[in-house]
Amino acid sequence: MQRLILASSSPRRKELLENLRLKFEISSSDADESFSESLSPAEAVMELASRKSGTVAQDYPDCFVIGSDTVVVHGGTILGKPESGQEALQMLKKLSGNTHSVYTGVSIISPEKETRFYEKTDVTFWELSDEEIDTYIKSGEPFDKAGGYGIQGFGSMLVKEISGDYYTVVGLPVSRLIRELRKIGYNLPY
Repeated sequence: MQRLILASSSPRRKELLENLRLKFEISSSDADESFSESLSPAEAVMELASRKSGTVAQDYPDCFVIGSDTVVVHGGTILGKPESGQEALQMLKKLSGNTHSVYTGVSIISPEKETRFYEKTDVTFWELSDEEIDTYIKSGEPFDKAGGYGIQGFGSMLVKEISGDYYTVVGLPVSRLIRELRKIGYNLPY
């Protein structure tokens, strides 16, 4: 029987896979998340996703292992996860009233090979008041999310529009994932 492993402790990615009615296990990756600034955002997220799935696949060589990574890009700069309220404030002020891009890379390691892909979605924020930004930072939500916000939570109030796949912004482009799993021989229940 084929086993599917999610190489992530992200509650959002777990929920997205559960929504797909897939049976899977979780094995969190401790892969290094630094990357060369010479990489494009697409290359960076695929490299990081590959490290995550590769680290976990060593322990599960006969399984299908999914790794994923997401970054936010504004003005050519990759924005990671803010480590302080001040850093979150700076990120949210940059994103306020502007459009940025969210890249999510995915790596699937099967017993035979690795498949990598990425998706990109553009997100436009409303012009945010200092009060809105302060309220959002005080919610605590910005600190474990690339770019300092989560579209699926309280941060949804910041978003004016998106162009592309919503689930890419959440952290796992599930529709593309299903198609890639099917291509590499994973037996889906549907």
